[in-house]
Amino acid sequence: MGLRDRLGRNEAPVLRFQMRQKLIAIGDDYWIENEAGQRAYKVDGKALRVRDTFIIEDTSGREVAKIKERMLRVRDSMEIEGAAGKATVRKALVGIRERFTIDVDGAPDLKAHGNIVDHEYEIERDGDTVAEVSKKWFRLRDTYGVEIHPGVDPALVLAITVCIDAMTHD
Repeated sequence: MGLRDRLGRNEAPVLRFQMRQKLIAIGDDYWIENEAGQRAYKVDGKALRVRDTFIIEDTSGREVAKIKERMLRVRDSMEIEGAAGKATVRKALVGIRERFTIDVDGAPDLKAHGNIVDHEYEIERDGDTVAEVSKKWFRLRDTYGVEIHPGVDPALVLAITVCIDAMTHD
């Protein structure tokens, strides 16, 4: 993806994925590619549902996460169900820039902040960046990257990114 390597010699490599902007629509399916351009995960937008629903599958077709919009809430939220448990992504009510909180069952919560609309933001846990989302790594207008730091579940971070994209770009 043309990203510079920020790692020391003994650290695990970061994982990098490529996502297409504004392709997240109910009934649409698309692939999330790894940094080599190979298909890594499929996002299946389920059509004809009352609420937004997405299924993320690995290349073998195994479901790694299910995302559902939570209805009748004061603020937008979506629920993620995955192998590691559940998480809820909520849009913050106050602020000039959009922010999101991610409540993860059985783990420290996450926060997403930055320029969400332009796909230039970070996901943090306890003040440490665990993932970065950016368009600056690509020349294509409709593409952005997700860089996931070691020790973080890539399926969870990609599901969070799908939720934020769905809630921000209706």
